[in-house]
Amino acid sequence: MENHQLSKGIKPKNLLLAALLGAFLPFAVLVLIILTKEDVFETWMLFPLTIIPAGGAFGGVFFYQMGFQWFSVGAKKLIAVIFSTVLYFVLLWMSAVLVFAITGHWD
Repeated sequence: MENHQLSKGIKPKNLLLAALLGAFLPFAVLVLIILTKEDVFETWMLFPLTIIPAGGAFGGVFFYQMGFQWFSVGAKKLIAVIFSTVLYFVLLWMSAVLVFAITGHWD
């Protein structure tokens, strides 16, 4: 019964918004870095522009679920928000390591 109540309040629109917000920050930073470089855009730069924001999107969805769906009140919400914020940045770091290891730029 409790599992049914947890999944009942999930709205796809809110999940999509959380994913977009989670992906926008790393995408904007990467575009800013690429545009300020003197080099011309290279094809290997497409991997970081897709994989790192995807990690941010997963982190954003997890943040939304933890802070607004699963633990929505009290001290549990504070702990959930802190934990999911740390996990968001860990996911960004792991996706950056993955993409730069794939492209061979992790030296």
